[in-house]
Amino acid sequence: MIKQTAGRDSLNSFAPKFAELNDDVLFGEIWSREDKLSLRDRSLITVVSLMSKGILDSSLKYHIQNAKNNGITKEEMAEVITHVAFYAGWPNAWAVFNMAKEIYEEEK
Repeated sequence: MIKQTAGRDSLNSFAPKFAELNDDVLFGEIWSREDKLSLRDRSLITVVSLMSKGILDSSLKYHIQNAKNNGITKEEMAEVITHVAFYAGWPNAWAVFNMAKEIYEEEK
């Protein structure tokens, strides 16, 4: 498990407690519980959750990249986005497809 420092890097001087919770609890304790859910499963759940909430910013892009790094193939990601489009909204799916396409095309 890679030690996360994004919270401290971005917010430590402004919101140190939030940065600590982000890095140490969410990404440290929760994501590291691989005996409960694999990183691959956590990545899929996170992408779907962000898409469903309409959070279509750099955090989603980060988690799509993370999903790819955790073994989610291009075909699987496309299937997940297609499936979730009917529950989370067609415009959200378009936005996520554009992000995913960019990330997965980087492998060429």
